[in-house]
Amino acid sequence: MSGPILGAIADDFTGATDLADQLVTGGMRTVQLIGAAQTALPPDVDAVVIALKTRTIAAADAVAQSLTALELLERAGVRQVLFKYCSTFDSTAAGNIGPVGDALAERLGQAVTVFCPAYPANKRSIYNGYLFVGDMLLSESGMRDHPLTPMRDANLVRVLAAQSRRPVANVGLGIVRRGAAAIAAAFAQFAQDGPSHLIVDVTEDADLRALGEALDGVKLLSGGAGIAIGLPAVYRRHGWLGASTDAVAEPVRAGRAAVIAGSASQATRAQVAAFRAGGAPVFEIGEEQIAQPDVAVSSALTWAAGHRETAVLISATAEPDVVRRNQERFGVAESGERVERILAGVAAGLVAAGVRRLVVAGGETSGAVVGALGATSLRIGPRIEVGVPWTIAQTAEPIGLALKSGNFGGPDFFANALGMTGGP
Repeated sequence: MSGPILGAIADDFTGATDLADQLVTGGMRTVQLIGAAQTALPPDVDAVVIALKTRTIAAADAVAQSLTALELLERAGVRQVLFKYCSTFDSTAAGNIGPVGDALAERLGQAVTVFCPAYPANKRSIYNGYLFVGDMLLSESGMRDHPLTPMRDANLVRVLAAQSRRPVANVGLGIVRRGAAAIAAAFAQFAQDGPSHLIVDVTEDADLRALGEALDGVKLLSGGAGIAIGLPAVYRRHGWLGASTDAVAEPVRAGRAAVIAGSASQATRAQVAAFRAGGAPVFEIGEEQIAQPDVAVSSALTWAAGHRETAVLISATAEPDVVRRNQERFGVAESGERVERILAGVAAGLVAAGVRRLVVAGGETSGAVVGALGATSLRIGPRIEVGVPWTIAQTAEPIGLALKSGNFGGPDFFANALGMTGGP
């Protein structure tokens, strides 16, 4: 068939790349678009993922941007629409998962919409409607103290109900384990009672494959990147997918390399420490630099110019108490915006100085960096770790980008990523 089968709307850039990685792994030719300003979608792809930066903005703005993206996907005639959010279901207290989910369901006239952030490959599972990170509840994980979207309730039914105009219920693991037909029957039963949102239990990939079958023919679905695991097999059974061998793009291997870290997550802090311990030069964006963003950018670039023979790390990663002090000093939103402005300026300066491979840690940071580089789309390259591939930014000269969610990756992620493309 011509034109994309699946169109996705992602609420941040690393989440979009995570989803695109899953689709490419399933054999789907996939492109990631930056925003929804394009007037047409590429014809030579099976899936399009539109990366927005809507997770923490005002709910009304998030809804408006998401509906604009939906219009683009509908004009292209996609068969299914996926609203993608993080596998930790994080958003602000007022949204934006609920408001955007409501708006998309209403625009598409869908009575029952699935919400499933489960991602077993990255240790995210749902049982009785509660989200677990590994063997602990979400509310007991590091997400409890996230600087922008702290998650202190692991019950997704309660979390979504507080944000949504629709009733929210749970489809339990007992139903899921009976297979696709039982899941679809449960959806139909809920539909008889009127519009609703459904949190679906999932603890392993087999559950996601059954869910994918149950969603065959459903226009709108929502979830983390894991929900994509069950979709390619359904499309292939319908004859919509060929035996494509060119789904994975060749990464950028030449040019200088650098790492930019903006996430304050436990995983990213461990990665910064491991990279430093391996001997990499590290420039810290501290509290005083955040007070003077333009000076911080200039200082970081001057420092980087003295380390041209190896990969450098520019880090705004900080311990939770430092993050809190910055938020108290500048305000929550302003503190984050200052960090993003600094790291975006550093990224643009590094590329202007010849850097062609960038590893970026943090969803908000990734959005700021991609915006600063002026990229309009990303091709998806080889996987570094689950949920994080190399991508190729379509700019005047191709730039290799590895956009990593703050929570993803092992301690040696930065070194492993650069090693895949020729090292420092």
